[in-house]
Amino acid sequence: MARKYFGTDGVRGLVGVAPITPDFVMRLGYAAGKVLAKGAKSTSGRPVVLIGKDTRISGYMLEAALEAGFSAAGVDVMLAGPMPTPAIAYLTRALRLQAGVVISASHNPFQDNGIKFFSEHGTKLPDAVELEIEEAIDQPMGCVPSDKLGRATRLRDAQGRYIEFCKGTFPNELDLRGLKIVVDSAHGAAYNIAPHVFHELGAEVVSIGAQPDGFNINAGVGATAPKALSEAVVANKADLGIALDGDADRLIMVDAEGRIYNGDELLYVMVRDRMATGPVAGAVGTLMTNMALEVAFKQMGIGFARAKVGDRYVLEVMKERGWLLGGEGSGHLLALDKHTTGDGIVSALQVLSALKRENKSLAECCAELQLYPQTLINKKVPAGFDWTKDQALVAEKEAVERELGDSGRVLIRASGTEPLVRVMVEAKEAEVAESMARRIADKLAA
Repeated sequence: MARKYFGTDGVRGLVGVAPITPDFVMRLGYAAGKVLAKGAKSTSGRPVVLIGKDTRISGYMLEAALEAGFSAAGVDVMLAGPMPTPAIAYLTRALRLQAGVVISASHNPFQDNGIKFFSEHGTKLPDAVELEIEEAIDQPMGCVPSDKLGRATRLRDAQGRYIEFCKGTFPNELDLRGLKIVVDSAHGAAYNIAPHVFHELGAEVVSIGAQPDGFNINAGVGATAPKALSEAVVANKADLGIALDGDADRLIMVDAEGRIYNGDELLYVMVRDRMATGPVAGAVGTLMTNMALEVAFKQMGIGFARAKVGDRYVLEVMKERGWLLGGEGSGHLLALDKHTTGDGIVSALQVLSALKRENKSLAECCAELQLYPQTLINKKVPAGFDWTKDQALVAEKEAVERELGDSGRVLIRASGTEPLVRVMVEAKEAEVAESMARRIADKLAA
């Protein structure tokens, strides 16, 4: 059964346009409250959910709408304010709450926003639960009696609790003394958290992208615009750079030379480091994961599996196989022995511990991994567009695949969060990947 409102990462869209409107979000809060709180009780006698948000101006409006919906459903609300998405996952689990809610559109510009949920276990909701919430949304909204209405309180020291959690994922025998690190928080949810984590572990920290004004989230900074970090690392003569996205669940890193390292390379470093301390059964990537990583893991004797694009699907495959490590080239990285969800700060600490343990640079740790060139082209399409029914596009895709043979891959997929079709071609030569991707994308444009 297809989902009506939920995409690959919650409900997301342009603020003021359905479904990201105050009335819908209030109904969403009411429906989610009814579904998530079934049979759940807290010490107050009512279910409790935690709400966090990033730094978008629209967060105030949507937070109030969600709070009203939950209250009408008889659910108590704890408000955490601006907090990374993975922080809400952690705090929901640590405080034994019934659910966590994040108001964020992640890497999107400030005009967009969204709502995503975490279960009591700190994991993203399975498709079946999202479908149940969608069915409840389409039912008339009610309201519990006045003596059953939910209350709202502010969670004290949410930032401090999460900072300590992040630091706890770094080995006790190591520290970051002697490292100068540029931390780019994308003017997002981690602006007042990430710099403290790395500083308190001993690093000299230069902070950029840490002046949110409600409108500048992800604007020319962060994991989706790593050039700013690269330039800042070189300008400050730093050893490393760490870039997060607006809700801090993605990670991109930069070395002292200004070279950018994506999620595939960082996952390789994490897996390689774990092998030095014990066996690693396997790792999970996605359909977009670079072929070079798959080849490298095979040579290392490590299993590899591809999931659908989206960290929620990576997580599902990891759990199915009992593996602890996985991720995406976009920078969503998961280490299930450290956290229940993707976390940019925690992932950075895993990479930093590998560099510290081996006393090597990022370049040295990635020396044996040579990524195949990839070209990714995004094309805007009308809502509901199905590329598989575009005969010219399908024919061109098949022609390119025949020409590539075993020396490359073609992947076409619709975005789960935006009205886009993504065309990706991977080949041993960059020129071949680019020309073939444009051939396919031009058919789509036509």
